[in-house]
Amino acid sequence: MAREYYVYILSNYKRSVLYIGVTANLQRRVFEHSRGINDSFTKKYKVQFLIYYEVFEDIHEAISREKSLKGKTRKKKKALIGSVNPAWRDLSNDII
Repeated sequence: MAREYYVYILSNYKRSVLYIGVTANLQRRVFEHSRGINDSFTKKYKVQFLIYYEVFEDIHEAISREKSLKGKTRKKKKALIGSVNPAWRDLSNDII
């Protein structure tokens, strides 16, 4: 079985912050963000809701996508999220 890598976007309750990351273990990483473990930015801004993610089989592709998303405007990021998750619901339960 091929290893999977994830590019993900988290937001806070007010949807005022978008955080983009890459990981090989999305469930663990979302748990860490929700508890404020290992990341002062997400802890400070209470960024804990998984609102978007993509799956990759190649870590280099995942990192490239992460960089691409980070370079997009907020408007384009919101449009991307809205295209697959129009209600911006927390997808955390989908990955358990």
